[in-house]
Amino acid sequence: MNRILSVPQQFRIRVHIAALTMACMGLVAALLIGLGWVATTRQLVQDAGERAVRDTLLLREQIRLQLIPAQGALRQIGAGRLPLAADEATRLQALNVLLGELRANPLEAAIYVAYPNGDFLLGRPLRLASIRQRLNVPESAVYLVQTISHQPDGRSVGRFHFLGEDGRLQQSQERADYQFDPRTRPWYALAREHPGTAQLSNPYRFATTQRLGVTLSQQATSGDAVVGIDVAFDDLEQMLVGLRTTPGTRLALLHSSGQVMAATVNLNSSDRDTQPMLDAIGEPELLRLQQTSRHTGKPQILTIDGRQWVGLHTQIDIGLGGVFELLQMLPLDELTAEARQRALYFIGLAVILALLLLPLGWAAGKAIGRSINRLRERSLRIARFDFTGSRLPASRVSEVGELSQAMQHMGDTIEAFLSLTERLATVPEVERMLQQVLEQLTQATQSQAAAVYLWDAQAGSMQRAAEAGSLVTPLPEHFAYPPLPAGPRGAQGGVNRLDLELRGRQGGLQGLLVLEFKADAAHEDAAFQRFAHRLSGMLAVAIETRQLLESQRRLFDAIIQLIADAIDAKSAYTGGHCERVPQMAIAFADHLHAAADGPYADFQMSENERYAFRLGAWLHDCGKVTSPEHIVDKATKLEAIRNRIHEVRLRFEILWRDAELAAARGELDAAQLAARQQQLIDDFTFVATCNVGGEFLSDDAIARLQAIGAQGWQRHFDDRLGLSDAELRQLQQLRPEAPSLPATEALLADLPEHRIPWGEDRPAVEAGDPRNKYGFDMKLPSYQQNLGELHNLAIRRGTLTDEDRFKINDHMVQTYIMLKGLPWPPGLEQVPELAATHHERMDGKGYPRRIPGERLGVLDRVMAMCDVFEALTAADRPYKPPKTLSETLRIMAFMCKEQHLDPGLFRYFLRSRLWEAFAVRFMKPEQRDTVDLDALEALLPKP
Repeated sequence: MNRILSVPQQFRIRVHIAALTMACMGLVAALLIGLGWVATTRQLVQDAGERAVRDTLLLREQIRLQLIPAQGALRQIGAGRLPLAADEATRLQALNVLLGELRANPLEAAIYVAYPNGDFLLGRPLRLASIRQRLNVPESAVYLVQTISHQPDGRSVGRFHFLGEDGRLQQSQERADYQFDPRTRPWYALAREHPGTAQLSNPYRFATTQRLGVTLSQQATSGDAVVGIDVAFDDLEQMLVGLRTTPGTRLALLHSSGQVMAATVNLNSSDRDTQPMLDAIGEPELLRLQQTSRHTGKPQILTIDGRQWVGLHTQIDIGLGGVFELLQMLPLDELTAEARQRALYFIGLAVILALLLLPLGWAAGKAIGRSINRLRERSLRIARFDFTGSRLPASRVSEVGELSQAMQHMGDTIEAFLSLTERLATVPEVERMLQQVLEQLTQATQSQAAAVYLWDAQAGSMQRAAEAGSLVTPLPEHFAYPPLPAGPRGAQGGVNRLDLELRGRQGGLQGLLVLEFKADAAHEDAAFQRFAHRLSGMLAVAIETRQLLESQRRLFDAIIQLIADAIDAKSAYTGGHCERVPQMAIAFADHLHAAADGPYADFQMSENERYAFRLGAWLHDCGKVTSPEHIVDKATKLEAIRNRIHEVRLRFEILWRDAELAAARGELDAAQLAARQQQLIDDFTFVATCNVGGEFLSDDAIARLQAIGAQGWQRHFDDRLGLSDAELRQLQQLRPEAPSLPATEALLADLPEHRIPWGEDRPAVEAGDPRNKYGFDMKLPSYQQNLGELHNLAIRRGTLTDEDRFKINDHMVQTYIMLKGLPWPPGLEQVPELAATHHERMDGKGYPRRIPGERLGVLDRVMAMCDVFEALTAADRPYKPPKTLSETLRIMAFMCKEQHLDPGLFRYFLRSRLWEAFAVRFMKPEQRDTVDLDALEALLPKP
């Protein structure tokens, strides 16, 4: 029996062509939709992270704007008469400043003063209807003053005083139920524990009004009372609701204690004294985010009960030690809802296009002939994601030719679309991106010409940014908008024009896209109109994203500039340093980058590297915000907040009077008195000269200081009176028993209380310190500060002690720690290193990390050289005159010889005459003297 071979079912070629065409279209559509879906989802998640950063900044500024006026009010009231008032009547007469503050700052819920005997005075506005109803306020009353006064018989009397807008008393009520001791309140204890600074309480519900807020309190400077201000955060919940990206978004604002300040659900906290914790408000998604993340500010995708969420956890530093955390959970399905609709639309569009091509393939199958193999090969290339290729040869069969053109057009369109998508995602500059995208856009839409205008909101007009092809109706460079300029009417010249507004995610106007195309059936089809609208939407989002990034970068640069300006403004004697050094360093680095020959011809900086160096240069002294001004600006040896030479002179005056008294008593004759007084004049003149620190102090001079200081003078008053608590505690520890009066003391002394130990403030900068995680290698002086008079006067050169010099050098430690703690984006990780290495030396003896020269990059050495040049030539230092140009370069040459600076870089600095450009720009004319370059190079070590 012969075996019958089974034959697969056969179809006509038209069926195969139609099936192949539809398969290719489906594959391409699936690829594009898949790529678009992934890119869109990633972009949406990234946008959520950027929005979280903006939300964090918005909340921080909103909260800080409520706290800043309250700090000023604390200082003003604490320095006034109210803390000094001893009874209720006097306090009521001194209410003007308190009422004026309540009028000026409506966000302050209450201002009060607590006295050390338990008396209390509180003023609050009566703006809210709920407060007026609860307290049964008289109709014309605008303010309520609550008082608690202790009577001579020991009773405590509480009263409510209702005042009008002009501050006049309208009604007083004695309230037996209004009794409490303010000294038991946490805000009172905080202010007492930290005198001199404002303290911020944990959030809680105010007892009288049930409003959510915090208390700022501070020890009064004019009396022994504590001043407090309640600041209400009523609108936090409304702000969170406004920050929701989607209806299902969950948000919560947490205090550092874990309390929920506000959330997108009702907290039901009206009956609580404190805010609930996160696990008590019924938000499992937010609780999961808090447990699994830290406040990085970066979005992460979490799956909870089968549903995906985009979680963001950011930290808000509001100042005064207060830190909030913002938790956001966005449902991924809601976030990508529009993207899913767009994907379904393109799927439908692909199906329609495939169905439209089916009859064409069916008809072309009859006459395909020898062209079938070429078409098959081309389709296989497309299936392999190769959308390019040479054009197919012409066919005598019109259907095959049309199919060939369709395949070619499809490949070109897909390639143009992919190229357009790539440029939208990768080209950073708006203008260059628009030009490249516009060229691809005309190809993808088969348009003859196109133009893009960007919206200038300030000018109220459209500004042309890019153009491809030649428009039939040329448009101006800019025009008022609306209306649109007139376009071709009725297919003028066989060309139609389509004007599409470019609007961002929030609907804001970004610009205008103008397309001109042939008046054919394909472009008249509604599908083309929708396709063009979709493309314009992608373009609008790309423009908006780049503009947002650019605006954020400008904001970041402005903040950096603000920090540098603030450091300069902090000291009147160093103003301009943080501005001049980065300008010099950036110009120096750009000069090296542009060098075509010489030792630095291979030195190049990418745009990211140049930006990182720019930031590092502007931030190179940001740690100086922690440097005490009285040390930075220390112009004399005895200066500590003020020049203590006046105290020393007063002691000499006492000795002068003692000599006169001795002469009056007959113990000294006239000659002895004159000799004694002349000796005192000579001794004080010598001490005052030593205090200036102008010349090197010899051993003989130090010996004479000690001999002068050994003279005695009589003290008749208790030196424990008028001291702060900290000073008194230290003195009692060092000298438990006060000497009997009168006491003889040395004219100049190094007393034990002059030496302030490190205690718990000991910084982790020594090489062997286990807390030292940044690699610092600095010698720590024995004491945090040494105010000894002989110790300071005996400084051999300059005005700074070892303790002072360490405090100044510590700004590099603080710069590195501060910048290392910031979440630098990729490409900017080197900013802390660039900012904090300009005091390192080539021989490895610099600070704060003793980095050897071989580990210092070119930009590190540039920063060090520019910092030294500016320091030597600056004319705004109180402790030294400015150097001339020749003196400065000679000193720098010796510093190169001593392996402080890089000799090779300094040699380039000399030969390129950059010093000349810096001198013209930054130095006074009288400093710019003649420079002998040959003599300077002779001082340098041989290369």
